[in-house]
Amino acid sequence: MKAWLFSPGEAAPLALVERTRPTARPGSVVVRVHAVPLLSYLGDYVRGGLARHYQYPDQPFVIGTNGVGVIEAVGEGVHHYRPGQAVLVHPYVVATENVEDPAEVLSGLTGTGPHSTGLLNDWPDGSLSEFVSVPATVPVSLEGLSHLPWERLATLAKFVVPFGGLRRGRLAAGETVIVNGASGYFGSAAVLLALAMGAERVVATARNTNALQPLAAVDKRVRTVALSGNGEQDVAALREATSGGAHLAFDMIGRASDAGSTLSALGALRRRGRLVLMGSMGVPLPLDYGQLLINQWEVIGHFMYSNEDSRRLLGLLRAGLLDLETVRLQRFGLDELPQAMDAAARMRGLDCTVVGMSP
Repeated sequence: MKAWLFSPGEAAPLALVERTRPTARPGSVVVRVHAVPLLSYLGDYVRGGLARHYQYPDQPFVIGTNGVGVIEAVGEGVHHYRPGQAVLVHPYVVATENVEDPAEVLSGLTGTGPHSTGLLNDWPDGSLSEFVSVPATVPVSLEGLSHLPWERLATLAKFVVPFGGLRRGRLAAGETVIVNGASGYFGSAAVLLALAMGAERVVATARNTNALQPLAAVDKRVRTVALSGNGEQDVAALREATSGGAHLAFDMIGRASDAGSTLSALGALRRRGRLVLMGSMGVPLPLDYGQLLINQWEVIGHFMYSNEDSRRLLGLLRAGLLDLETVRLQRFGLDELPQAMDAAARMRGLDCTVVGMSP
């Protein structure tokens, strides 16, 4: 099979190579990959610009995170999957031992700390290959969605991360939610998800007014607020847009160099409101103890998603509550990965870059 092999630290770290197809180990499945979505920062990752933030396996590995395809083979001890079944696969692998703090990794990308080294070496390879072997805990059935093209189904990767956070934040039908960082790759998806989950109003925030306009056109329930950077003004604008305050603030701001927008979203919550943190920030987040106390605000840090989240996301799609056609799709072939990574780096808002495999 063809695969994009990554060798960190080498002069030419990324190469399209011929590799032996993986076999189905006990407790695993092998998937013939049809389409893979790209992270916006994959090019920086490959060039080593993000190396200090990531933990690599002990050997060269296939990069790539999510993907969609068809099960080719199942290993011993797999009872609920079968060859020929269309599935979504994701990189989030959690050790199955019954322990307090199981190891977690993102196959094809990184470990999450020293305790995850063994798991990362067991499951190093990602999805940018014609076949991938994954634990049987990873696939999600795409039954009932055969009418959608593979490249369109691959855009589900844009949604599963923020969906995990919105569910963790207990977003309920009829509530108002602020999405901070709504002009980003995952933030824009969070806006669509909040609508699909029945929010009465979704307030999308960003510093760039133009980036918010496509979201405002999606649904009449969407309001947009271009943040000024002045905390008091931004809190006032958000409270006005939410008619007095939000029940939930979802923070998906990426690589933030200041905490201002996150604190503004927090300050615009109603009493007993919740703030979910899923973005990234390079500075401390200063919280006012007294304000948290008197307002009974809840601040939740959340990483990734559960297997149940991925199943419920597909339920939204089958029910017609989530429209993947809203995503602006860019398509590339497997041998065009360098060009695809450049395109992914330019993604904004509702964009998604997908690598499709040849039949």
